[in-house]
Amino acid sequence: MGKNNWWEFVLGGIAYLSIAVALYLVFLVAPEEKIMGIVQKIFYFHVPSAWVAFLAFFVVFIGSIMFLLKRDYYWDAVSLASAEIGVVFTTIVITTGPIWARTVWNAWWTWDPKLTTAIIMWFIYLAYVVLRLAAGEEEKTARFAAIFGIIGFLDVPLVFAAGRWWQKTFHPIIFNNPSGGLDPSMKPAFFASLIAFTFLYAYFLLKSTRINLARRELNRLKDAVNEKIYG
Repeated sequence: MGKNNWWEFVLGGIAYLSIAVALYLVFLVAPEEKIMGIVQKIFYFHVPSAWVAFLAFFVVFIGSIMFLLKRDYYWDAVSLASAEIGVVFTTIVITTGPIWARTVWNAWWTWDPKLTTAIIMWFIYLAYVVLRLAAGEEEKTARFAAIFGIIGFLDVPLVFAAGRWWQKTFHPIIFNNPSGGLDPSMKPAFFASLIAFTFLYAYFLLKSTRINLARRELNRLKDAVNEKIYG
């Protein structure tokens, strides 16, 4: 087993074990919220998914800067992998959010500032992934994608701060909330979910980066073979 495969194995084991612990705490230990009931349990997946999306897009931001500075395709592979993961988890956020908060909104969707900025973020990074996977000169495509990844990150702080800047948002402020924030009896399940999702992200990132690098090497070999055959 190679070194990278070993780290994937370890991270995967930790991720799945931590997910099992989180599920136990969410469904068997954490109390049901009085108004929303069992639907409130979505909160334990909605917020950690948002956290992973923010983390993933921050990694895209850093990876894009590193690629522009070093022209090392490892950072390009990391950025693409992280963007793909971030898009998946943002999709979870924008689908679970309305379900979780329907008892508050009495509607499946509302143009809440946090949801609106999250939708914009989703489109930005979906566009990044499409741009990076587009056919064309690899170096130019990777460079444009890196610039796009840096500029696109400007929306991420807006999503994070929307709950504090716009009072009309229905999203609760969990930390530093003058009205109390999260109930103490719910915190173990919440933080266990945060940790589990973070390990899951790390596992996906390591695996996806390796796949992206292998795909690039395969394309390079195919181009070399075609060059020898067709000149």
